[in-house]
Formats: sequence, C-alpha cells, structure tokens
Amino acid sequence: MPKTVGIVWGLLALNTLGSAGARTIVPLPRSLIQMVTMGALAAAFALALVVNRRLRIRASAFVFLLTLLLVPSVISTADLESGFGALFRCARLAVFVGTLWLLTRWWDGGLTFVRHHIRMYFAVLVSVAAGLAVSPGAAMPELYGGRLVGALWPLTPPQIGQYAAVIIGLTVLLLLGRRTDRAGAAMIIVPSLVLLALTHTRTATVGLLVGLVLAIGSLVLTSAAARRLFAWAVLVATVAAVGFASALRTWFLRGQSQENFTSLTGRAKVWDALLAAPRTTSERLFGTGLGDKSFDGLPIDNSWLAVYHEQGLTGTAVVAAVLLVLGGIALLRPPSLPRACAIFLISYVAISSYTEAGLGDASPYLLHLALAASLLAAPAADAPPATPAVPQRRIPRWARDREVS
Repeated sequence: MPKTVGIVWGLLALNTLGSAGARTIVPLPRSLIQMVTMGALAAAFALALVVNRRLRIRASAFVFLLTLLLVPSVISTADLESGFGALFRCARLAVFVGTLWLLTRWWDGGLTFVRHHIRMYFAVLVSVAAGLAVSPGAAMPELYGGRLVGALWPLTPPQIGQYAAVIIGLTVLLLLGRRTDRAGAAMIIVPSLVLLALTHTRTATVGLLVGLVLAIGSLVLTSAAARRLFAWAVLVATVAAVGFASALRTWFLRGQSQENFTSLTGRAKVWDALLAAPRTTSERLFGTGLGDKSFDGLPIDNSWLAVYHEQGLTGTAVVAAVLLVLGGIALLRPPSLPRACAIFLISYVAISSYTEAGLGDASPYLLHLALAASLLAAPAADAPPATPAVPQRRIPRWARDREVS
C-alpha cells in the first residue's frame, strides 16, 4: 500500500472535524476553518486519483449503499428550497463517497487502515491536550459546564470523547492481538482515557464499554488472552459497580437534575417537535435537504431523526441497510482480530447514533464505518503465477536441411 493512501485517510478525517465548536485561544474565522476542511477533502480526492490512476476499485456493498444515499440527498436538494448550503453539502458527500471508492482498491481485511485511523485521531487529541496545557480556562469553559473542549481547534466535548473512545478501543484490540507492544499501547490509552474522563461524555463511554465487550466476546472462543481479559473486565466492572456506584452516578449525571437526565438534556423535546411537524409526501420520502443537523435552530442530536428530517424515509432505510449489511457480514466472518475491530466500530456507531447525528452526511461516523468495511473486505485473490516460457532448442540450418531431405 502506498504511503499516500495513509495521507488520503488522514485528510478525510481532517475534513470531518467540522468548523463549529468552542472558542479557541486564537480566534479562527469559520471561513478559514471551512477552507481548511474542504481543502482537505479536495486534496484527498486529488491524491486518491493520483495514486489510483487506473481507477481500479473493488466491489463494496457499504460504498454502494452510500452512493444510493446520494439519491434522496440530490432529490431533496434539487429545488434549492433549502438554499445553496444544501447543494454544497450534497457535493461534499459525493466527493467523500468518490474518494472512498478510489480507496477500496486497498481494502483487503488488513489492519493498515486501523493504524492510520489511530494516528490521525491521536494527533487531534494531542492538539486538545496542548490547548489544555496552554490555557486550562479556555479548554474547560463554564459555557460547557467545565467539560473539555478544543482550545486550539474548535472541538466540542462529544467530538473529543468520540475520538478518544474509538482509538482506545482499537488500541486495546491491537494489544490483545499482539499487534502492538504494551509501552506503545499505554502511550495512547492512558492519555486518551484522561481526556475522555474530562469530557464527561456519556455516549462515548457507554459506546466504548459495550463495543469492547462485544469485540472481545467475539474472540473468546479462539483467544486465551481474550478470555483472560474478559474475565478481568467482568471482575473490575463488578467491583466498580458495587464500590463506586455513587461516584459513577455523579459522573454520569454531570450535575443535572433527574428530569433533565431523563429527557437526555432536552433532546427529547426537539425530537418530539420534529416528529410532530407537518410534512409533504415528498419531504417524508426524501427529506428537506442536507442541512446543519438542526430543527428550529436546535441540534437534533440523533442520527436517525436527522436523516429522516434531511433525507426522508428513503435515506433512513439506506442508513439502516448500511448497519445491517456490515453487522451481517461481521457475524458471518470467522473469528479474527480485524473482525473484532469491525464489530467494535459498528457497535460503537450504532450506540452513538441515538444521541449523535452524522450517519447521513460526511462525518467521523461514516469514516468509522468505512474502516469497518475495509476490515471486513475479503483479501484480494492473488494473480496466478505466470508460466515461464519453455526455451525452444535451436536447430542448426544444416540439420534442418538434412531432415527435410
């Protein structure tokens, strides 16, 4: 695999960081941030074309379904009722999917893309830690309830928690499969756990725990190390649940009232209003066009309702098919480390989809699922070795003349 492929993957991750978030130490104009992120996507597509000049691609049900997701996006955007912003987001999704098609050439079920994924998001976490060290007040503002945000690049607590949880889970699985040493794994896991705790992100924490349980459980029958780790995890979880129940409850509540916690920090009110809003038949089927994942100025914070709002029932069916296809393929694959990593990513995204939006547009969640698809891809069949040509014995002219006579 050329090194350029890793650069392309990193640029895709950079594009999905977004441009909205907390105030940074050095104010960055949103137009500048959007220029960087969109420039990263354009550069990723251009580099993918350069490295894959012959346009060789592999069949991928995941990328094919993402291509189908463009249909309701284009239909709902064509009349421009949602403005040119929807058309711009639709073009962005098309370029994102096109880049993934170009990268399918190197999807072979290996762990190379996992390492690219970890390196890119760990670099993002390093920038978060640097912002915390430079200005703790800006990195943990009162506006976000003292939760960790990006002080150098505008990142929200859920974003940081997501990146930390994903690379923690993948690194634990690599360590379990002896694909990395303990020192290298500790350098990634320990600081990422600290940052995850500082974000107070409940969704990322639950997704990490449930995803690791399912991933390690898929290896229990074939790996003694997985069995030992699973047993220790059950023991530690039992002790923590009994001895630290009060502290864990306080951490999960984040100072909120029981009513606010039950309504998922007000999300349920937005969801009820979105479902009760009148819609035309076209809006029910194809949505209102790609937007900023908000309703009446409030964030939707649910992938399924966001897709329903912007891409209709058609988009919701396609997104459901994406998760079902990836989950079904993962269940049919024999136990292996790549399969375990894919199960972790699929389960994490499925859990996060309840309180986070992003499955219908170019986002980190789609990139996580693309990584899972690359892990579940069957290894490319090796070309049969060429049969060496048998050298023909040269017959002298006098001998040929004698045979003829």
